[in-house]
Amino acid sequence: MAADFEILAVDSGSMARAGVLRVAHGEIRTPAFVPLATKGSVRGLTPAEVRDLGFDMVLGNTFHLHLNPGDERIAGQGGLHSFMRWDGPIITDSGGFQVFSMGHGTVADEIKGRAPNGPGRSGSVRAIEEEGVRYRAYTDGSERFMAPETSMEIQANLGSDIALVFDECTPFHVSRDYTARSTERTHRWLDRCLDWHAEHGPAGQLVYGIVQGGVHEDLRVESAQAVAARACDGIAIGGSLGAEKEQMYEVVRWATAVLPPERPRHLLGIGEIDDLVAGVARGIDTFDCVMPTRLGRHGVALVPEPGRRWRIDLTAASLKDSDEPLMEGCPCPACAIGYSRSYLRYMAKARELTAMRLITVHNLAFVQRTVARLREAILAGTFEQVSAEILGGAAP
Repeated sequence: MAADFEILAVDSGSMARAGVLRVAHGEIRTPAFVPLATKGSVRGLTPAEVRDLGFDMVLGNTFHLHLNPGDERIAGQGGLHSFMRWDGPIITDSGGFQVFSMGHGTVADEIKGRAPNGPGRSGSVRAIEEEGVRYRAYTDGSERFMAPETSMEIQANLGSDIALVFDECTPFHVSRDYTARSTERTHRWLDRCLDWHAEHGPAGQLVYGIVQGGVHEDLRVESAQAVAARACDGIAIGGSLGAEKEQMYEVVRWATAVLPPERPRHLLGIGEIDDLVAGVARGIDTFDCVMPTRLGRHGVALVPEPGRRWRIDLTAASLKDSDEPLMEGCPCPACAIGYSRSYLRYMAKARELTAMRLITVHNLAFVQRTVARLREAILAGTFEQVSAEILGGAAP
């Protein structure tokens, strides 16, 4: 099934575009942010609440759902849509990023120079081989094996609308030679994924290839061209994109500059407010990131303050007696209740689930309104102006 992707408008001064991606379970208005439903749930929210916030699609985590409760069990319940009671589009990752985080550490580990293993990290990669990856499951310590075909079979069992091919998420601190060899192997895994899906994949499930190549321009361009030459329905840009934002933006531009415009583009793991603006300007259609929900669980709310990286820590002692609202004029369901920052601080410090949920709702609503405003601006021909306003601290 070829992706039904309609581009409605393209910004004259950048690569930004607005469109509609039609998949088996509905439409995704692009550009779009995709909240993480890592283990079959957007944390703290019901499917109806996620939909009411304006989101069209969620992301399920292939690796975690495979380990628990098991993709075959989910298939027996009618697939992930039925299992989690979400009737809209779902994209599933491939498990490749989990290979990266177990073998090399998380992106934060990588940038901060921390070891990839430590307390609370019971999973580990045993070997990355041509056939696939041997790893130790964090659930029970057993040794498991995941091949490109395994990843596609899991995603077929989950029944997602969009499946990502299996890849190695190459970190930027490894050598150029390792990056080149890893990227070439990812391309071979791409072919195996596509072959398996052509023979066994569920009707209507789209498959996205993944561009790798690290922070090397020639490798990124070659990878983008190699993926585009395959029969992928869409193209994701993955891997660790660099240590600084400007480097990340440059790496993304290298890829999108040579990708075919008619296919949808997804940027993996990116969702900061300024990164969304920059990504849209460079031709990205969809994004996913844990940021808004993770911050919410730790008492950090998104606000229109670029100087603070669009964040306010509601656990700060300075807010003990603050009667200010979380965000003045915010229309989100959490702010509509009218709780003061003092009350939210008290609740967050006490680790009350209500506070985590309220801040998570607010953060997701903030991100959704930001992306919706960018989409409206592209359609109206005011993308440059609106981008500058958001980066300057205008409330979405």
